[in-house]
Parts: sequence; C-alpha cells; structure tokens
Amino acid sequence: MAEMKSPTKAEPAPPAEAVQDDRRDLLEHSREFLDFFWDIAKPEQETRLQATEKLLEYLRTRPSGSEMKYALKRLVTGLGMGREAARPCYSLALAQLLQSFEDIPLCSILTQIQEKYNLQTANKAMLRPALFANLFGVLALFQSGRLVKDQEALMKSVRLLNILSHHNNHLQGQPLKVLVDILSKVPESMFEEILPKVLKDDLKVILSSPKYLELFLLAKQRVPAKLESLVGSVDLFSEENIPSLVNVLKMAAKSVRKEQKLPDVSLSLLRLSLKENKFTLFWKEVVEQGLLKKLSWSTSYMCFRLLGASLPLLSEEQLQLVMRGDLIRHFGEHAVISKPQNLFKFVPEISKYVSIFLEGCQDDPKRQFAMMVAFTSITNQGLPVMPTFWHVTRFLSSEALQSYVAWLRDMFLQPDLDSLVDFSTTNQKRAQDASINVPERCVLRLRKWIIHRLVSLVDHLHLEKDDAVVDQVARFCLFHAFFKTKKATPQIPETKQHFSFPLDNRNRSVIISSFFSLLQTLSVKFRQSPDLNESGKPWTYRLVQFADMLLNHSRNVTLVTPFTTQQRQAWDQMMSTLKELEAQSSETRSIAFQHLLLLVGLHLFKSPTESCDVLGDIQTCIKKSMEQNPRRSRSRAKASQEPVWVDVMVEILLSLLAQPSNLMRQVVRNVFGHICSHLTPRGLQLILAVLIPETNEDEDDNVVVTDDTSEKQLEHGEDEGSDSEDDKNSDSDMDSDDGAESEEEDRDKDVQPGFRQRLMEVLQAGNALGGVDSEDEEEELGDEAMMALDQNLSSLFAEQKLHIQARQEEKNKVQKEKKLRRDFQIRVLDLIEVLVTKQPEHPLVLELLEPLLSIIQHNMRSKGSSKQEQDLLHKTARIFMHHLCRARHYCHEVGPCAEALHAQVERLVQRAGSQTDTSVALYCFNASLYLLRVLKGNTAKKHQDGQVLQGADTKPEPKDPELSHQAQTANCLDLNFVTRVYSAALESLLTKRNSPLTVPMFLSLFSRYPVICKNLLPILLQHVADPLRPRHQAQACTLLQKTLSARELRVCFEDPEWEQLIGQVLEKVTQTLHTLGEAQSKGEHQRELSTLELLNSLFKTVNHEKMSVDLTSLLGMLQSKQQKLQQNLKQGNHSSGSNRLYDLYWQAMRMLGVQRPKSEKKNARDIPSDSQSPISMKRKKKGFLPETKKRKKLKSKDATPEKDAASGQDVVMADATPAAGGTDQPPSTGKKKRKRGKANTPSQVNGTPVTKSPAPNNPTLNPSTPAKTPKLQKKKEKLSQVNGTTPVSPIEPEGKKHYQKALPTKEVLRKTPQSSLPRKRARLSLVNRSPSLFQSGVKKRKVARKKVQTP
Repeated sequence: MAEMKSPTKAEPAPPAEAVQDDRRDLLEHSREFLDFFWDIAKPEQETRLQATEKLLEYLRTRPSGSEMKYALKRLVTGLGMGREAARPCYSLALAQLLQSFEDIPLCSILTQIQEKYNLQTANKAMLRPALFANLFGVLALFQSGRLVKDQEALMKSVRLLNILSHHNNHLQGQPLKVLVDILSKVPESMFEEILPKVLKDDLKVILSSPKYLELFLLAKQRVPAKLESLVGSVDLFSEENIPSLVNVLKMAAKSVRKEQKLPDVSLSLLRLSLKENKFTLFWKEVVEQGLLKKLSWSTSYMCFRLLGASLPLLSEEQLQLVMRGDLIRHFGEHAVISKPQNLFKFVPEISKYVSIFLEGCQDDPKRQFAMMVAFTSITNQGLPVMPTFWHVTRFLSSEALQSYVAWLRDMFLQPDLDSLVDFSTTNQKRAQDASINVPERCVLRLRKWIIHRLVSLVDHLHLEKDDAVVDQVARFCLFHAFFKTKKATPQIPETKQHFSFPLDNRNRSVIISSFFSLLQTLSVKFRQSPDLNESGKPWTYRLVQFADMLLNHSRNVTLVTPFTTQQRQAWDQMMSTLKELEAQSSETRSIAFQHLLLLVGLHLFKSPTESCDVLGDIQTCIKKSMEQNPRRSRSRAKASQEPVWVDVMVEILLSLLAQPSNLMRQVVRNVFGHICSHLTPRGLQLILAVLIPETNEDEDDNVVVTDDTSEKQLEHGEDEGSDSEDDKNSDSDMDSDDGAESEEEDRDKDVQPGFRQRLMEVLQAGNALGGVDSEDEEEELGDEAMMALDQNLSSLFAEQKLHIQARQEEKNKVQKEKKLRRDFQIRVLDLIEVLVTKQPEHPLVLELLEPLLSIIQHNMRSKGSSKQEQDLLHKTARIFMHHLCRARHYCHEVGPCAEALHAQVERLVQRAGSQTDTSVALYCFNASLYLLRVLKGNTAKKHQDGQVLQGADTKPEPKDPELSHQAQTANCLDLNFVTRVYSAALESLLTKRNSPLTVPMFLSLFSRYPVICKNLLPILLQHVADPLRPRHQAQACTLLQKTLSARELRVCFEDPEWEQLIGQVLEKVTQTLHTLGEAQSKGEHQRELSTLELLNSLFKTVNHEKMSVDLTSLLGMLQSKQQKLQQNLKQGNHSSGSNRLYDLYWQAMRMLGVQRPKSEKKNARDIPSDSQSPISMKRKKKGFLPETKKRKKLKSKDATPEKDAASGQDVVMADATPAAGGTDQPPSTGKKKRKRGKANTPSQVNGTPVTKSPAPNNPTLNPSTPAKTPKLQKKKEKLSQVNGTTPVSPIEPEGKKHYQKALPTKEVLRKTPQSSLPRKRARLSLVNRSPSLFQSGVKKRKVARKKVQTP
C-alpha cells in the first residue's frame, strides 16, 4: 500500500476507474509479492538479483494468474521512475521475465510501454522520464534474446529507436548505440531490410557522428553489397574523407573521456584499414598527421590505447612502423613529463596491453623479442623511458628471454645510438646545452639502465628460473665490475667482449652495486631451493670459483684494482678453508660459516683493505669453532690471555653490520644464530656498547658506520638533474620564496656575538656613522675612503658567511652521524633478537633486561620524533615484551646468581616507582615479573612424570618427599624478600599522589603469584578504611574486588582463614560506608562506587561459599543511607555517576533481600526538580500511549500493588539478628509475577520492611493463613536448610517426612572454587537472579531459566 501512497513523477495520473482497479489488484496480492518490486529498485546488486529470482519463482507457480499481469505492469511503470538508478534495475528484471516466459508477446509489451509513456502526449516535465522508459524498454526486449527472432517487434523497436535518436539532449547518442548492438546480432537478411531505414545514403551525414560511422562500418563488415547499393562505392581513407575521419575520432575521444576506454569506432577503422591494406595511410595520415597535430589529453589517450590494442593485429613491418613513429615519441615524452603521483600516467595501462601481447604469442619468440626491443629503444637522451623493473618480462619465453639478454649485453658493450628512438622534451630543447647532449652522456645513461634491467630480469624468473640466463648475467656483472681484459682467450668468453666506448669509473660503480644487489636477489628470491643452482652449490660459491679462475689467468685478465701480496694470500687461504668446510657441509653451522666466508671474499674485490683483515679473523674463528671441544679452547684462551673466538666473531659481525647491505645483514643474523650458544659476557658487552645511549652519545663508536648515499647521489646527480630539468623552472621560484624566511632566521641564529661589535668598529673607522648634524662630514668622505670601507665590509661579511656555512655543515654532519648511528643500532638489535629467540635459556639473557629498559627509557624521553628513532623504540619494545618477557622458555640455572637476581628485582621495582612515565614503569614492572618467574623455576619440567600443576604459577605441595625436595631446589625465590619489595611498591601506589604504578600492574602480579598476594592483603585492608585519601581508598577497593574473586588466591587459604578474611573485609567496608552519600569531590565519589562494587563482590562470595556472616548492622546502616542517596539523585549531584551509585546500592540491598521500590525509580527519572541540570531539562517526555492501547495487566482480583512491595522483605542468615522485629519474610524475586491466593499485605515504604503485621510466611498455625505456592515452599525449605534447621510446614505435623530436592554437593568447590564475581554483565545478572543471599548456584540457574521461558 506504501507503493500507492508515493507515486513517481513518471506515472501519469490515471482515471478514477483505473485507480480503483489498481487498488483492487493490490488488495488481491500478498505483501511478500509486493516487496519484490521494492527490492528490485534497491542499489545493492545482490539484493536486486535475489529479488528478481524470487519474483520469477513466484510467477512460475502462477503463470496465468493476475500476478503476471500486475508484475508486467509494475515493471513497465518502473522503466520511467524518477530515480535514475532504478531504471536499469527494472529493465533487467523485465528482460529476465520475458526470457523465462516466452509465451508473452513482445509486441504487446512494446505497445504497453508506448501507451504508458506516450512521447506525443508527454508534457515538458514528463518528457525525460518517458524517453528513458522507451529506451530501457527496447533494451529489455533486446536483452531477453527474443527480439532478433521476432521481426515485427524488431521493426517497431528500430522505428522507436530512430525516433529517440532525435532527442540527443537527453539521451546523448544512446539510441544509436543500442541500434548498433541490435543490428550486430540480427541475421544478414533482416539486416539488409532494416539498413535503409536507419542509415541515410548521404556520406556527409555518415561522417558527421561517431555512431553513424560505426553503423556504416558494421554494415560494411556484414552486408557490403547492400551498403554499396545504398550509398555507392565509398573510400573512407581518401584525401577528401581523412579530415572528416579525424574530426569524428576526436568527437569519439571526447565522448569516452570519463569512461577512460578506447572508442569502438576507432578500433573498427583500424581493422578496416588492415583489411583493405591501407594501414600505413591510416596510421600516418589519420593518426600521426591528423590527431597529433592539435593535441588534447583525450585525443592523446585515445591514440595510446589504439596503439596498445593494435599490437596483436600487426605484422613485423607494421610494428616497426608504429614503434618508430611520431606517436611513440609522443608516448615517451608523456612518460617522462608526467609525475608519478599523476592519476593519468599511461605507463601502467600500456603495460597491460604489452602483457596481453606477450601472453598471446608464447609460441612466437621472435615477436616477443621484437616487442621488448622496440619498447626498450624509446629513450630520452639515451635513457629508456620504460621502468627497469617491468613486470611484463615474466611472460617472455625462454628463447625470447635469452635473445633479449644477449641484445642488452651487446648494447651495453657497443651502444648503437642510431637504432634508438631518441627524443628530447620541450624544456630540454629550449635549454640547448651542447655539453649535455654529448654521446658519452647518452652511453652512460643507457648502460646504467641496462645493468639494472639485467638484474631485474633475474628477479622476475621466480621458481622457473633459467640457470643459463642467471649464470650469464652474474658472470657478466662480476667480470666487468672488477676485471678487465688483457688478451682474449676461448676459455673465458667474457674476454672477447670489447667496448666501443670505454667503461669509466661511474659505470663501473653502478655495476658493482648492481652485482651485490644481484647476490641478494639470488639468496632471497629462490628461498625454496636456497640460492642453489643445478649443481647443488650456492650461487655465491659458483661466482667465487669463477673469480678464482679469473685470478689464475693473470695473462689474459687483470683486476681493475690489483691485489697486494697479503690480499692474494688471504684469498688463497679462504679457498682452502672453503674446501675444509665443504667436507663438513652436513652441519648447518658450517653452511652458515661458508656463506659468510663467500660473501666477505667477494667484498674483497670491492674494499680489499678492510676485507682482508676481516677475512683472516673469520678463518681463525671458524677453525677454533670447529674444534672438538670448544670449552677446552675457551680455557686455553683464558690461560694464554687471548680473546675467545666468539668475541672476535662478534666484533667481526658488528663491523659487517655497519655496511649498508641487506644481504650482509641477513648473513650476519644467520651466522650469529649458530654461534650465540657460545656467547660470552664480553661478547654481549660488545653488542650492548653499541645500543646503550649513555656510552656512545659523547664518544666515538668503535665501529665505523659506512654510508654510500653520497656516492650514489654523485652517480645519480647528473642523470636526475637532467631528468628534472622540466620541473626546475616551475619550482625554483616557489622554493626561493618559501626558503627566504627560514634562511634569514638561520642567519640570525648563526651570527657571532662579536660580529655586530666589529661591524660598528669598521663603520666608525670609516666615518660612516655620524650624529644627527654630521652632514658635512659625510660629504667630505672621499672615493678612496669609500673603497677602503667597502673592502673592509666585504671581508667582514665574507668571514661571517664562511662561519655560517661551517656551522651549517657541522650541523648537517652531526645529523647525518646521528642518523647512521640510529640505523646501525637498529641493525645490531637483530643480534639481540636472535639471542632471545634462539637461546632463551642462556644465562646472559638475564643481563639484557636493564640495558633494553635503558634504551626504551632514553628514546621515550628524547624529543626526537624521526622515523628512525620511532623504529628503534618499537623494535626494542617488541623484543623486550614479546620475545623476552612473554617467552615460554627461560633460564633454569639461576642457583649461583639467585642473590643478584633478587637485588635486580628490587632495583627494577624501585625503578618502576621512580619513573615519571607510566608506560616506562610498566616495562620495568614486567621485567621484575619475568625475574620472579625465573627465580620460581620451571617445576613443570621437573614433574613431567605425572604431577599436574593447578593454575599458571600455583603449585600444590607434592606428597612424595623426593618431589618436594626437587620443587624446593627448583624454586630459588626468597618470598620474604620479594614481599618486602612489593609491599613497599604497593605502599607507594596507595600513598603517593602521582605514582607511576597502576592497579593493573599489581593485578598482574597477584594473578601470577597468589602467595605474594596473600602476604600483601593486610596492606590493602589497611588502606580500605583510610579516610584521608579517597582516591587511594578506591584503588584499594578495586584491588581487593579483583583479587578476592580470583580462584588462584582461594587455594592459598584454608576455610577458617578465608572466612576470617571475608569478615575483616566486610568490617572495613562497613566502616567506609558510614560516609555513603556524602561525597563532595570526584575522588570521594569514586571511592563510594568502588566500595559498593567490593561489597557486592563480597556478597556473591558469601553466597557461593555458603558462609555464616552477621549482616544486621550492615543492613541497618545501608537502610539509613537510602534517603540521602535518593535526595542526591534528585538534586543531580555527580550526575555522571549518580545513577550507577544508586544502582549499586540497590544491587547490594537486593542481595540482602530488600526490594527496590518502583516509585522511587520512576520519580527519579520522570519528576523534574528545581536543581535539574540544563541537559536534563532538554529531555522531555516524547509521547505516551492512549489508555486504549495499553496492555492489560493479567492479575488476580485480589492482587494489589502493595503485594509487590511487600514481597521484597529482607532475609538474614543463620546466627544473624533479624532486620525487623520478629519478622521472617520470604525473599523477593525482584520481578513482577502472577501471585495467586495471597492475602493482602501492607505496602513497603522506601524499601523498609513493615513490622506491624506478620509476614505471610511467618510460622503460624492459623487455619486462615493461605497455603504457600510450591515456589515459595521451595524457597522456605532452602532457607531452613541453610540455617541448619529442618523445614516444618505450618499445616502438617513436624514428624511428617518432607520430600525435598537434594542439591548436588560440590566438594571440589572447596579446593578450587570458581570465581565468585562473574566476568561479564554482573549488574544484569544481579537484576535477573533471585536477590536471596542464601540460594545456591543451581537454584539461581533454575530461576533464570524459568524467567527466560516466561513470555
């Protein structure tokens, strides 16, 4: 019915009879059927498809009913809806309906559409919806697949589309597009019949619109004879028609500008030119001479897309024409000048076209090779415009890849600049600097790109790697990086390679960096077969053998930087050590040492002086580490005062980490993982000396951190400068304006204190400064004096300028050193991470706690916010928390150092308490907890034979004396000492005003070590009743609440001790609650909340443990505070938490059996007071239900509102004094119930039990007393059972046996009781459960289950 209330604008107003018919049809259909049409118009595609499927299923069951007629009517109506997004939805639904029910005639649907949306009678406002309704109607008929089979409907649709094509303002050529789609599917005979009606015989009209031209090309493809008879013989690529073709293509490019796709008419013209063998004419005259003359972005992108789409269609000669013409130069210029952040950069899109081309001609490697060479040849002053890392190379076949690598190698050796399609940008042409465009510069740029492309090709080989290609590239890079040819020899093919342009040092440095990048690729990319070639050896080993062969052929090959005698001896000794390691290749440690030795050996060519000493030390360490007894070697080293080999290896690894090489970093991590088990304290101190800020901020580090960025900037400076010449002119002005103010400020800061004084002296010496009346003196100053003054001023300012530059250079140097130091520290942290993860049981791990804390503390205190400092902090914190403090394994041999560890625990706790930042204190506190775990020992490892531990850190005493002795020896924890340490910390938390310690820290301590918690409970009890510090009282109550509810603590107490503790806590809480409702500050209010939460937790513990506690005084005190709390709630004192306090109060009263009065809750919410806050004044009553709409309360006639209040009388426990004189009333259930057969009882006022009349369940023999319901009888029986007496019915004699349901006894409850405080929804569970404090858990579950079942 909602559909009829909101008709769309597209629906014309029907006559009165039609409206009545529509309403009658709506009444006949179900709501489910009508909802289908609402869902069809929704924007979610999944919802639309599901609604359409459900509609079709619904109509299949009733194909001849009124539903079909109504569905067609609704779908036709939806074609012209006002919401544009809904029209295609209804069109698609109508198409699927016509496809499913082929008996529906299409002509009737088309007639219905034209009658509903008549273009002749539609006014101006309804014309646009009517046009779209007709268009989408024809489109629905076509999408159904039946239109091409129905000739009558097809002809009507064509005529309708011809009419719609005249309304171009609204439809924008869409009718002709639909017409072309329809005609492409119809048979040729029908096409010939329709063609004269849709296409005119005037060629000017055909060449005036892209749609007409596309229709002409379609007819020329399918019915050329009929087209020739209609239009005549037409040559589209004649000189007269080429300008019209250019204009049509420009119009087509603008029409698809938003869609960012290739127009269909341009691709059709390309195919026609290929068919008529006129591609050269089309490409040169139409594309290059026509479209590229007056460039626009839409035209350029259409030409680029046409280039990409034409690649699979062209022959080799045509590809050469396309890839060496003006369009490809225009594409290269676009690739150079477009910014990387520009959304319209076309390189990613052309890469997709090239990928399609390469993937489609896998069986033709020549075409693949020609395509790669063509795109590589597009250069800007020698530098190819395509990226070096091009993902399309993964589609190359093996033969094409080898040919392409050979071509790249030949171009590197003998660059053929004439074969390149080189161009210069507009700004480069404007500069016309002859020194830049020299061939040597172009060769340098080309060789630099080629060497990077060769390395990227190896990176793209993935798992299907070709060892021949990898070997060729690696040998090529190694040979030309470090060697040069003296005399060619057939044994070394690289010696036959000659350079047409000599290889300078800049190119050689690029090859060196690319070679080591290739080594990293070989070690990382092929990780499944770890950088092994087909012979089973690492690629580095094979390259070292190749280098050794080159060194041995000294007649034919020589080094660029020849080795000295010592360096050559180090190389030969390394080769002999490799042979020894190869004999022990089964050990993983020998493999790691071999990898390190190979990598350092290859670095001997790059930096021979530094690597020579490192290589000798590594070989010495390897020989000592491979001895049979490393402990004996350590003792020998101590006796001979020689450093242990592990310490030397650590120094070597630190020096290697200083190099900016990721491959070296990975190798160092791998090697250190094999030797960290032999780490000594001195080796650890070498690592920590780099990390601890106090020792390396003011002193020079022992390790020199190398940086290659300056060299790389020199290498790339010239190229990047030439590449960015286009941007310099536009950015220079902005940079100069922005940096003017900052430069002036820096100059003012760098001015020397005596500079102003010297400037005044110079000016006074030259008489440049005078008084007010010193005009005559100024006139007498001659030319010579002025020249002398200028010379003095210029020398003074030149000195000051040099001083400013020196200070700036010193500042930049300090910043650079700091950056390098931070990067080096991040790398060294890898060693700490390896030690903690691979050797967590090593005793030296315990010495990492305080240094790591110092790093964290220093970085959090420092004001630097650079990314490096943040990375260092995050990595240190991750290692400290995740890999160290939360490790599953830890050191067990702590007996000799137990005293030192206890002292360290004390230092860490004191350090946590002295922090100013809570986060740093948390790290220190967690470190102390980790040491407690180490001191306590892993007894689970001792008792694997069958003893099961209870809880995470709590252990029952073993009955076997031998096991008991083992547990005592494993536990080195001094409980008294630790208790004193943490008691001082707890006192600090509960006394200091701004303590960095927090409640969650101690909760973590208490949950892990309940024995310590037991010893700290007296301190918490002491501070619960301390009235001087409300905030600390609240913290103590929170700690007690969370702690007493933990079952780990319950195990540490015997039953009498536990009951005594609960009684003491209740006594302290009772003292604190004397000030309930008198809070004036935020801290006092928080104390009241925490105290009531603790009280409710105690009540649940008492209930769960079935304890006997006297709560009479507590109940009386709470009842006395009721009026005060209610008054505070009305006045709005502490309105943010007053409702919470009031709810907690009544939660406690319910646990004592006192029902919350409903009138109070209603008054507190609805009745406004004078002191109401402005926020609450805005909350007005939104509305109300009339009396006729309210649900009737199903109560018996005798039931009165007073009964509900009277049922909430309080109940006391055994050995407790009654709350009211002589009354013993049943506990209230806290909810509305149907109460049958009860006598009227006086009402309860403000939650206070009424004592004037006896309670209904008072033991009496009065026959007029109504009998109890079974539910009340069960409650009474349960109450008597808890109080220790046998329940006696007031009607039956005492001697009669009562059948009561026995509760399940839970003996395990005493041993491992469950938590008495529920984890979730404590407040809701209190409201839903029975308020009696004496009900068992089984009874509570029964009552809750019954409440759920109650409707």
